[in-house]
Amino acid sequence: MDEHIIEAAGKCRVVIRNGKVVDVGIPLISDCPLARRFTCPVNEMTPEAIRDNIQNRIDSFGMCTPHRDIISKEAFVGFGASEVISTSLKSRFIDAAVIVCDGAGTVVVTKPEMAQGIGGRMSGLISTSPIADVIDRINEGGGIVADPLHASLDPLAGVHIAKKAGYEHLVVTIHDPEDARTIREYDPDAIIIAVHTTGYSAEDAEIVRQYADIVTACASRTIREICGPYAILQAGSSVPVYALTQAGKHLILLRMAVIEYPLFTAHTDLPVTGEKCPRPLI
Repeated sequence: MDEHIIEAAGKCRVVIRNGKVVDVGIPLISDCPLARRFTCPVNEMTPEAIRDNIQNRIDSFGMCTPHRDIISKEAFVGFGASEVISTSLKSRFIDAAVIVCDGAGTVVVTKPEMAQGIGGRMSGLISTSPIADVIDRINEGGGIVADPLHASLDPLAGVHIAKKAGYEHLVVTIHDPEDARTIREYDPDAIIIAVHTTGYSAEDAEIVRQYADIVTACASRTIREICGPYAILQAGSSVPVYALTQAGKHLILLRMAVIEYPLFTAHTDLPVTGEKCPRPLI
């Protein structure tokens, strides 16, 4: 079955089949400043608005279809995971990135434009089905699909494959905190970015604090409370991104160096909370 399940706009479960949104859950938050800035904005957190946003992504760049665009040079947010990863690949600070792609599952990419094209406009991927055209284009572009038969989401398998291919310096995105632990045990030097953290328990946030290098706060109260005080660098204040290690800090500084618009930096205690945060934090 061609089925793809994502979490969008604050832990809202969305099911896509054959290029159409077929089911939208009830959003768990009522407002998100980032969602208001989408190409198809979600100004009010309703199932109808979220459905329109996801269908717009399907129609505009082929998300969850054989027409999926996987190459992009456009940065959509300042310090999103894909923007940080693509900058790090371009600077050659890392050799490869282990990320996920709808229609392909866990993939290993080495080209900045592919990292940005795959991750830049995609919400939290929970499960996906293999799409041959998408897998073929990733392979033709120099990427590696970890499980082309099932398109499974398995970052540790992606790390294994990347190492086997000869890539030593990796960045890995994770959603399940336990993946941060297992990847750190297997590859102590991997740079781990925890993404889509809305709804994390206190235990989840503590695992990420111990094992991740960068964490996106999303609409997570526990990430702000548990990881925020341990941050050594914070990017953004409404939906902050925390660097928890020197390696994570370096990746964000690389990103800062190539941003063309003005930036403000200051020495202060962290975390810093912006006036416009997602509501409620969960």
